[in-house]
Amino acid sequence: MKLIIAYTRPECLTPIKQALYAKGIYTMSVTNILGSGRGAGFTETYRGVVMEVNLLKKVRLEIGLAEEKVEDAVDAIKTGAHTGKEGDGVIFVQDLPRTIRIRTGEEAL
Repeated sequence: MKLIIAYTRPECLTPIKQALYAKGIYTMSVTNILGSGRGAGFTETYRGVVMEVNLLKKVRLEIGLAEEKVEDAVDAIKTGAHTGKEGDGVIFVQDLPRTIRIRTGEEAL
């Protein structure tokens, strides 16, 4: 089993979900987060006050999958999130040494 963690733009969530569904991948957790990447942020004036904005709205997807579906999921995320602009996001793939389904007690190693 593998755990895929992807950080991307909120507006890319729907295209990512559609690409994952097209590959038969339906299980995921999605969290709204704030984060910063390589960009240093920007300054903005709000009611005459200059504010530094360095934490931007992002979406974190977590998907636990069997190893044979990992490349399909990574391809779907890359397809759905790609705009060609800075801030498209990042994907991490980690090993899951043990997973347990709470309802049935079924384990996957």
